[in-house]
Amino acid sequence: MAILIALLTFILVGIVFAVIWLLFGTTTDQQVVRERMEIVQNPERTGDVSLDLQLTRDENLSSVPLLNRLMLRLSWSRRLQALVTQAGLQMKPGKLLLFSAVAALSAYVLVGYAYDQWLAIVAALVGAAIPIAVVSVLRRRRMGQFEQRFPEALDLLGRAVRAGHAFTTGLEMVSKECAEPVAGEFRITFDEHNLGLPLRDALAGMTQRVPSVDVQFFVTALLIQKDTGGNLAELLDELARVIRERFRIHRDVRVKTAQGRLTAMILVGLPIGLLLLLRILNPGYVGVLFSDPVGPKVLGIAALLQIVGAAIIWKIVHIEV
Repeated sequence: MAILIALLTFILVGIVFAVIWLLFGTTTDQQVVRERMEIVQNPERTGDVSLDLQLTRDENLSSVPLLNRLMLRLSWSRRLQALVTQAGLQMKPGKLLLFSAVAALSAYVLVGYAYDQWLAIVAALVGAAIPIAVVSVLRRRRMGQFEQRFPEALDLLGRAVRAGHAFTTGLEMVSKECAEPVAGEFRITFDEHNLGLPLRDALAGMTQRVPSVDVQFFVTALLIQKDTGGNLAELLDELARVIRERFRIHRDVRVKTAQGRLTAMILVGLPIGLLLLLRILNPGYVGVLFSDPVGPKVLGIAALLQIVGAAIIWKIVHIEV
């Protein structure tokens, strides 16, 4: 027993140190700026601090060289990087992967020590999915904010073009006047074009960073107008009107499917709530699920069926507009 406690203590201490290293172990931008300012103030320290400037994009997937080489060989690493970028997080996908590993190990050790190993495996899978799920929620929220504020950016861009400004000047105005995350995406597009990237490629980069149908319509309409000509201001105004109309229809659909979504939440939460309630009111009635060797397996199968059922119900009530 003492050996087991010592082993668990060692693992938990290692997990704590891993979390601290992930949060504070890498060099931040403020530290780099501070080091460069020290060089300006103390020229004699030039040999101690590197003056290499990052003039190219940092395409590394992790600050750990071994993990970076491993992730470069995996096909899904780029999708993970796109997920982190679209969520607006200033972190490498390798750090997210390490967070998932730490969460999975923590859940496995804690649940495995208290319950059955099968339940510990399920807890490890859930723990590994939690960081990615959080990033997915942040990505979805950020993309939703972009789509809601995108018509305002189109209106501003149309007014700038109608006032006689160049299209690239309109991009700069949107990057300064609109709110995030629209301003940030237009700022990246303007900076890329201002640094020499063709406008077609800069707009194509926006469609990759923001996987939205509205952005694809916007870029396609701009490229067609650039090749064939036409009234750009009128085109932008009409596109903004279509996007607003689509959001109106989307709100109507959400109102009409509110009952189905509420039913889905009740059906998903009812078994979990009933299990917790019986665990409190009559522990012996459901205690067999935790004491019997077959009980954790039954709970795992039930949890899996709950997830499958929730996914099917979500697919039914979620209507794309």
